[in-house]
Amino acid sequence: MQILPQKTLLYKQDLNLWLEQAIAQLKLGQLKELDIENLIEELEGLAGRDRRELKNRLTTLLEHLLKRCYVESEYDYAGWQITIIRNRIEIENILEQSPSLKHYLNSPELFENAYNSALRLVRAESDYKSVNFPNSWQFGSDIDAILSVDFWELSEKKH
Repeated sequence: MQILPQKTLLYKQDLNLWLEQAIAQLKLGQLKELDIENLIEELEGLAGRDRRELKNRLTTLLEHLLKRCYVESEYDYAGWQITIIRNRIEIENILEQSPSLKHYLNSPELFENAYNSALRLVRAESDYKSVNFPNSWQFGSDIDAILSVDFWELSEKKH
C-alpha cells in the first residue's frame, strides 16, 4: 500500500479545501509547505480550460452562423441570432480577461477545426439534410469580423 504525503492526500480528498490552503500558504509566503506538483497540474489545467472554452464557443458561434446564413427558416432566426450574440459576448469576455488568447483564437488551425466541428454538427441535424453548407467558411477567418459581422446579411446580398 502506497502512503500519500499529507499535501497530496488533501488534494485527493477535497480539492476546494486544498485550493484554499494553497492560497493561504501563498499569501503567507509559506512556499515550502505548498504541494507544488499538484499546484502545477492545476495551473496547467486552468490555462487549458480557457483555450477549450474558446474553441467550444467558436464552434457554437460558427454552427449558428452557418444556420443563420444557409437555412431558410424565419421562425428560427431570432433564436440563432441570440445564440450568436451570446457566444460573441462570452468570447469577448474571455479575451478581455486574457488578451493573450487572441493570438490562439486567430490561429488558422483552430478556426479550421472549429469550422469543421460546426459543419459536422449542422450536417448531422436531420432538419438540414437538404441544405448545402459550404465545405469552408466563405467570409474569412478574421476573428474581429467573426465577432461582429452579421454574415447572413452578406450572404443574402449574394443570392
